[in-house]
Amino acid sequence: MSKSKSSIGENIRKYRQQKGMSQDRLSKLANVAFHTIVKIESGETTNPTIETVKKIADALGVSLDDLMK
Repeated sequence: MSKSKSSIGENIRKYRQQKGMSQDRLSKLANVAFHTIVKIESGETTNPTIETVKKIADALGVSLDDLMK
């Protein structure tokens, strides 16, 4: 598996856990389906739409750049 499995997914998980937030809570705050969060974090979805990533970033209180590093 390559290192870039899903750096976006890894970053989402990192920021979510830092805030003590569950995947379910994040999905509700971001207005994104729960399974979408799970798939992005697990690397199953490696190229989520920019709209989805923006919603997640806003819900986490971080920038798009933070998630896409």
